[in-house]
Amino acid sequence: MKVTSRFLTLFFIFLNFALAAQTARIKGVILDQNNTPLPMVNVTVEGKTTNSNENGFYLISVPAERKITISFSHVSLKKSSAVIELRPNEDYELNIVMNDQAEEMGEVVIISGNRRRIEGLTVIEPEVIRRIPGANPGVENILKTLPGVYSNSDLSTQYAVRGGNYDENLVYVNEIEVYRPFLVRSGQQEGLSFTNTDLVDQVDFSAGGFQAKFGDKLSSVLDITYRRPVGFGVSAEASLLGGSLSAEAVSKNQKWTGIVGLRYRDNSLLVNSQETETNFKPTFADVQGYFTFTPSTKWQFSFLGNIAQNKYNYQPLTRQTNFGTIDEPIALQIFYEGQEKDRYDTYFGAFKSTFSVNDNFTLKFIASAYQALEQEYFDIFAGYFLGEVDANIGSESFGDVTFSRAIGTQLNHARNDLDALIVNTEIKGFHNVGANQIEWGFKYTREDIRDRVVEWEVIDSAGFSLNPPILDLPINDQPYNPYVGPLVPYQYVRAKNQTNIDRLSAYVQYNRKGLLGAHQVWFNAGVRAHNWKVSGAITEGDNQIVFSPRAQFAIKPDWNQDMVFRLSGGFYHQPPSYRELRDSLGLVRPNVKAQQSIHVVASNDYSFQLWERPFKLVSEAYYKSLSDVNTYTLENVRIRYRADNNAEAFAYGLDLRLNGEFVPGTESWLSFGYLKTEENINDRGFIARPTDQRLKFGVLFQDYMPNIPSVKLYLNLVYNTGLPGGSPSYADPYQYQSRLRDYRRADVGFSYVLTDSNDTRSDDHWLRNFKDLSVGFEIFNIFNNQNSITNTWVRDVYTKNQYGIPNYMTTRVFNVKLTAKL
Repeated sequence: MKVTSRFLTLFFIFLNFALAAQTARIKGVILDQNNTPLPMVNVTVEGKTTNSNENGFYLISVPAERKITISFSHVSLKKSSAVIELRPNEDYELNIVMNDQAEEMGEVVIISGNRRRIEGLTVIEPEVIRRIPGANPGVENILKTLPGVYSNSDLSTQYAVRGGNYDENLVYVNEIEVYRPFLVRSGQQEGLSFTNTDLVDQVDFSAGGFQAKFGDKLSSVLDITYRRPVGFGVSAEASLLGGSLSAEAVSKNQKWTGIVGLRYRDNSLLVNSQETETNFKPTFADVQGYFTFTPSTKWQFSFLGNIAQNKYNYQPLTRQTNFGTIDEPIALQIFYEGQEKDRYDTYFGAFKSTFSVNDNFTLKFIASAYQALEQEYFDIFAGYFLGEVDANIGSESFGDVTFSRAIGTQLNHARNDLDALIVNTEIKGFHNVGANQIEWGFKYTREDIRDRVVEWEVIDSAGFSLNPPILDLPINDQPYNPYVGPLVPYQYVRAKNQTNIDRLSAYVQYNRKGLLGAHQVWFNAGVRAHNWKVSGAITEGDNQIVFSPRAQFAIKPDWNQDMVFRLSGGFYHQPPSYRELRDSLGLVRPNVKAQQSIHVVASNDYSFQLWERPFKLVSEAYYKSLSDVNTYTLENVRIRYRADNNAEAFAYGLDLRLNGEFVPGTESWLSFGYLKTEENINDRGFIARPTDQRLKFGVLFQDYMPNIPSVKLYLNLVYNTGLPGGSPSYADPYQYQSRLRDYRRADVGFSYVLTDSNDTRSDDHWLRNFKDLSVGFEIFNIFNNQNSITNTWVRDVYTKNQYGIPNYMTTRVFNVKLTAKL
């Protein structure tokens, strides 16, 4: 309690601080009337001046969060200027064509994120992503603080959105879809997310009602853009959990750019904080690069590549979990033999070219390939003891098991292999016709997947083998009568699949901005089509096609209050991925239908001033009606589908998010979400879905010490009510439903920025070599809450009782890190 009180006191002290002002950057290319690059153009902002180089390129830092005037002057041409307002750390591209006539450009107000605001996208700043602490830091760590986004796993990057599951989220990097591993069953196996935050320039997120240009998933879109370097730079980070290194450069003629990032992750510190004692030797590493080539103002080429290798060597030793009541405490003791060796190798490459036919017509060509080589091998023998605990505080054996009420053993075996190759080719077109924009695209995808599944589990209780509850076998009432039936594993899955999926998808959408009286209005309407066929060595599926019309309407009334009202929705189909085609026995069912969801989202975006600082309140109410639902069981992060489209479902809720400068110069937010989602399987009635997480609260807070402004504080706090996931995977959900305990977690980070005072230091000071140099101290799960994601079910053959013992996740963990940027 004393430690917790100290942390609370320290936290509330930090809540009263303020932060210094931040900057943004403007860059671009300056051309003359003949589209020839202009060197030696003076670019001026509030007395600060720079010149364009021989290729017409310029870069200048400007104050953020207030209107500034940027001026362009040349000895032989007329002056041009623009009024701009940018967000902190914004990189804005402003390309200028200068002529012999003076031109006063209109205001370019970026801070309000006009386009994203109209489309209902949540914008996440890259610097926030890099600073905020978490057991698995990155983009997904920040998403989990947003309303409508849920996750109950400390170590997983997976997330569910508004009643969906982990497979219902689209993720794009530079307009290229990326994929998550197929076989991962627990968060501690995942390692690294695909997204390297050192390379990120822009992050947009939509929790529903998104446009037709985005693909065919039911729940959400995460749209990430990697940055193009504007000069040489190096950044590095090292901590007890691993490290990262990135380098970027630009060619002398500004035509070539490149940025490369390397990452290494070691989760031993977190996994060893769990109740199970282990020999844990993980190796999670990847290298990622983004390169661009701009030979002219018409063409641009880019390549995005990634190689990742996640090795997971796990050898459990012992575990003790105490549960029960104060009057009757019970302990589960487990002693293990054996080990698990998993490996997940992924290779990804994508080429993209952009061709500007003219000022009003642009084409994009994209080709990508993704290969995953995954294996899960384990043989783990567990002997468990269920016993009474000495609850006498004065006893020498306090907390020890004094009497074993039940004993048993369990043997788990797996030899799972998967080889997946996914190839995409795509073309997109963009047309500007006055106030109208038309966008279209065609995409072909080929998926070639080879999969072997061999899993079985044998359970013995008090010397008697337990039969599976789902097979028609003779009654086993041992030890009272001998059992004469066959001995079979408690769970058994064996399958070998070779599956090909051919997909052809297309979309077209129309955008228009106009006026309705004195009110500004925006309209978007589009439709997607998706055709696919599943084939393989054994099975051949039907040719299927779905159409998904979608629309968005937004209006900004001519009021004194800065408000935008949005209404969006349509049909959203999810043609089955390979994971959705494979049933709980490992067999591929080629004619699984696409799940269908009808979305309706109504929202309000209200920007206002509080304490003379900007704030925004975003409110969204949503409803989803789902049909042809492919039901599933969820255990940790592993999803097993029934592959039968035998259910209907619904989801509705309310999301609220208040974000703004609670501390001057920083962005923080408070989130609240309410969700209810249920499904009706085979007309048996509606029951809670596995992702029915009723309430959610999230806080992301940034602060600094007033007397020592170089000391920063970052807080990440999440509370979720329990998921209906505590029952055994084989149980009939209509007869047995229980919920896990509520999820409560708070992570806090402190950082001392050594370079904050560089402006006052002499030019020869060693810190002037760094753009950023900071040391940090992080506390994960600061209040040491016991969160569980699944239950271990222990069976006692004598009493016929089953006990659900929580599998607790990580406890309080301390971490130190060093960050440097040149």
